[in-house]
Amino acid sequence: MKKTIQVILIGYIIASFSISAYAQDVLETGGKEMSNEWIDKDTHHKIVKLTRNNRSNFSFYFHNNPFIGDEMVFYSASKAVSKSAAQETYNMNTKDKQLFLINLKTLQSERLTNHPGAMKGEIVYAKEKEVYYQVEDSVFRVNIDNKKEQLLYVFPSDFKGEITTVNADGTLLGGTKSCDEEKEIYRKYPEKHDYFSRIFEARLPRTLFTINIKDKTLNKVFTDSAWLNHVQFSPTNPSLLMFCHEGHWHKVDRIWTLDINSKKVILIHKRTMPMEIAGHEWFGDTGKNIWFDLQQPRGASFFIAGVDLNTNTEKKYALKRDEWSVHYTTSKDEKIFAGDGGDTGSVAKAKDGKWINLFTPDGDKMVTEKLVNMYHHQYKLEPNIHFSPDGKWIIFRANFEGTENIYAVELSKSMK
Repeated sequence: MKKTIQVILIGYIIASFSISAYAQDVLETGGKEMSNEWIDKDTHHKIVKLTRNNRSNFSFYFHNNPFIGDEMVFYSASKAVSKSAAQETYNMNTKDKQLFLINLKTLQSERLTNHPGAMKGEIVYAKEKEVYYQVEDSVFRVNIDNKKEQLLYVFPSDFKGEITTVNADGTLLGGTKSCDEEKEIYRKYPEKHDYFSRIFEARLPRTLFTINIKDKTLNKVFTDSAWLNHVQFSPTNPSLLMFCHEGHWHKVDRIWTLDINSKKVILIHKRTMPMEIAGHEWFGDTGKNIWFDLQQPRGASFFIAGVDLNTNTEKKYALKRDEWSVHYTTSKDEKIFAGDGGDTGSVAKAKDGKWINLFTPDGDKMVTEKLVNMYHHQYKLEPNIHFSPDGKWIIFRANFEGTENIYAVELSKSMK
């Protein structure tokens, strides 16, 4: 009788929220094909494989929201990508890369798009359940409920921009437009180590723009002879746009905001010493803070730092070298943080940095808990973490099984 009750209870848990299903095996993470659920033997946290479709699967970039309620939008490709794949979905070398949707309760997934051409864009407007993306010069959106796709906008021949973000009230898309000279550098030097310095040193003009979703008008809001990039609208202020000066971080004051109405531009963090770097910036969900990776100087002292947009005050939390991550993120209330780690070739040169970590502020430093051992993951594919909608899991992508999939690790430790 007791065994019967236990089986019924486990079945209920799986049916009600599959991401929370019981993990039976305590295993080393990766190095071989894994089961759908296991407990990391080094951290004792439960890991669930979310994507089980025999495709290559990629969650969104760390500052792009993929969630609509309990569902998550992601990219999936029919052809597996090698471990030397490009870091981000927008330039990965693969075929049939399409947007998919997964229900985090049932783990059922479905295809949202079917485009033969290369797709760009990781843009979700959750309030209206719309996903925006771009194919060549055309901007589309698809509704996750009715799967209806709509051609929203076609860039004019003299202004070929790329959308990257939607504003807080769903009225505007934002992005950047580069010049033909920059595009030619990309064409001639497709590898990042070849094009990066060339574009930075060329000081070519870039333009930030918005597209009004309702009346389809394009508005050029800011132009500079700098590599403007990482364009993000505030999650709460419809007129506040964040962007960066891309390039070698120790040579730029990187993080800026623009009020698209007043056109006021503000530098968020100014470097204070030689070789200081600040970057991989993101808005906290409350809209009150901009957070970023801060190193003073580069590769020596590591912090997660943030600027309060109301008071312009800055705070920073110290990390040890092995705790540094390629990307960080915050919970919805911005009280806890997570990081996706880094390998020995990353800027921190950490000897033991390949972990998904949970960070809790304590005074002026972070208290760290290891969640996933990423020893078998190849960091050419960046994990790009997100807190799950209920705040109980960290969702990330990894290739530690030999192909690319999306996983979730539970923040509470397993009892097993």
